[in-house]
Amino acid sequence: MDALAARDFAKVFAQFAAPMQMAISLEKLSGTWDTIQAQAGGFLKRTGSRAEMRGVYTVVVVTCDFERNKVEVVATIDAAGEIAGLQARPAQPAVAYSFPGYANAAAFMEREVTVGSGEWALPGTLTKPVGAGPFPAVVLVHGSGPNDRDETFGPNKTFKDLALGLGSRGVAVLRYDKRTKVYGAKVSKLNPFTLKGESIDDALEAVALLRKEAGIDVTRIFVLGHSLGGTAAPRIGAADSGIAGLIMLAGAVRPLEQSIVEQMQYLADADGVISDAEKRALDGSLQLRDTVSKLTAADLASTASIGGAPASYWLDLQGYDPAALAATLKQRLLVLQGARDYQVTVADFERWKTVLAKHPAAEFKLYPALNHLFLPGQGKSLPPEYTVPGLVPIGVIDDIAAWTRKK
Repeated sequence: MDALAARDFAKVFAQFAAPMQMAISLEKLSGTWDTIQAQAGGFLKRTGSRAEMRGVYTVVVVTCDFERNKVEVVATIDAAGEIAGLQARPAQPAVAYSFPGYANAAAFMEREVTVGSGEWALPGTLTKPVGAGPFPAVVLVHGSGPNDRDETFGPNKTFKDLALGLGSRGVAVLRYDKRTKVYGAKVSKLNPFTLKGESIDDALEAVALLRKEAGIDVTRIFVLGHSLGGTAAPRIGAADSGIAGLIMLAGAVRPLEQSIVEQMQYLADADGVISDAEKRALDGSLQLRDTVSKLTAADLASTASIGGAPASYWLDLQGYDPAALAATLKQRLLVLQGARDYQVTVADFERWKTVLAKHPAAEFKLYPALNHLFLPGQGKSLPPEYTVPGLVPIGVIDDIAAWTRKK
């Protein structure tokens, strides 16, 4: 951490295991550090560290103060003492989860389940209404990054809010830890690596699990994708026509690399002053966009990291238009969007509406006060807002529940 703060990236790179050195260059490491500072502000100090064993790996979490946010830098250390993985995330504050007032603990039961089998089996939770059913059911598909089943971000748990709220309203919910969280080290070695391996395959396994569950209405199993999960949702629906409908929460439809540029520009402009770190992060996002635009099939086998993902990941997304694919599907569609979201914006929402204007079973709703996590706020949405404890509003829960009950 001290080397990163001093911009001594060569010292950090020297501690990487060989697969890490193949996956990320010194230039990319520098760009990632600049992106962190563009979002969280300048680095101030380290405030503590902790370690835990996970199989043959040791995971070390270093807590740090930045100007706008508290951040945890997580290093996965292999048996040889080298860094096999490195990521940054918002610090997880010691805030107890606040049980939503709209949730009724007597109305549902929860139990642990396993999604899939074999080498990619994932731990999950099934929230099931009390009674014989049959109940409609929803599979929750995460956004980008190694998310847990609750989609925890700081003190907030978007997916847990949805599960408890919907479970209280007669809708079963299946959520699970993401593959990149449970098998991060193994996933990082995959090539090719695509959206299919990151999200789609496991979502289909979750749907299959629900079809075998007593008390579930197999004609009303839905997939709800948030952020990147919303982007993936049309592919999930196309792969399984038996899925009754798709719900896109802040699902991006424009190219990911372009969205990254716009996010960096938004953050850089937020306070009216573009710092050196913000300028470097913005330049890095522009370089990323240009690099992705030049990829061809000849790059498919490349193991070089491009914005944290191999070329195969970007090539898989090249030319993919989620809204256009959704327009070809016969399933019901529901598109929900927060107007204060700067990560997936109202421009994405408007494209969903335009492309799906003639779809006979597409519905749309825009929530003026909500951000990317579907939490309410005022004014410009900025990263520190994500660290303030909140709950997905009851209106969102009710809208989803009502939609699943429609014939």
